[in-house]
Amino acid sequence: MKSTTVNKKTKDWYLKWVASLFIILGICFRSTQQFPEIDLVLSFIGCSLWTCVGFMWNDRAIIMLNAIATFVLLTGIINLVMSVLYV
Repeated sequence: MKSTTVNKKTKDWYLKWVASLFIILGICFRSTQQFPEIDLVLSFIGCSLWTCVGFMWNDRAIIMLNAIATFVLLTGIINLVMSVLYV
């Protein structure tokens, strides 16, 4: 029996998988505890993309969680850059 549904991959489908890949890579770097700056950047990109997905889906829980995570990660990136520049 054939399925009559068409599996259309829309922008949000690709975006959520790319965002998830960035977060997974960030977690992998975090587990090594050797490259915290790479972890911050990859996680920041992933959470930013998930925030966009949340807006596409009009899902306030996804928006809130990832917008806060994006802000916290951005703060960490700024602190890291400032500590490198002003040492």
